Amino acid sequence: MLPEKILYEDNHLIAVNKWCGEIVQADKSGDVTLLADVKQFIKARDRKPGNVFLGLCHRLDRPSSGVVIFAKTGKALSRMNDEFRGGRVHKNYWAVVIKAPPLPEDHLINYLVRNSKQNKSYAYWEAADGAKIAELKYRLTAKSDRYWLLDIDLITGRHHQIRAQLSAVGCTIRGDLKYGAPHANPDGGIDLHARAIVFAHPVKKTPVNIAAPEPSGRIWDALKLTP
Repeated sequence: MLPEKILYEDNHLIAVNKWCGEIVQADKSGDVTLLADVKQFIKARDRKPGNVFLGLCHRLDRPSSGVVIFAKTGKALSRMNDEFRGGRVHKNYWAVVIKAPPLPEDHLINYLVRNSKQNKSYAYWEAADGAKIAELKYRLTAKSDRYWLLDIDLITGRHHQIRAQLSAVGCTIRGDLKYGAPHANPDGGIDLHARAIVFAHPVKKTPVNIAAPEPSGRIWDALKLTP
């Protein structure tokens, strides 16, 4: 956990820029988590003798990158959980896809069914057993000779939602083998970046806008990203 990964911090919250490949919370892999790394960083930096409280406010898929928010107090965690459940948190993503979208901008509404054994979600256009409504809006913002950049506003927060919905319209994210990409990325990640999160501070009630730096690399640079 490097200090330069910190995007925002006060007495109640800390937000960091997750790199692709980092796992946010424990899973069957047993790998060290970002949650544990940040907790240990705070303990060492602040010379805390006892346990450090740190709560995870939301999740981000392991192969993706971008903003992740942790709560430093129980009160902040409870209130942030309420904001996320109530749909009062605005989440913006960038995705590099391997085919042009059907429309330059669209509002996608699907029914998502999660398959836990496969760790995968399937997007349908009509209601299905066990399905949950999934909504997002996308806008095409740049393109190169082989790839297209989508700016995405996530309206609901479902398992693998962006990956499944984009795949359903033929716009698989670059490197996402699970959802139809023909090749893996060299780093094993996918080109899905949690660019920004906007919400009301859980204690101060003031607006908070946290943005992660734009990703670097040949593909991202070729798309001439703008702030």
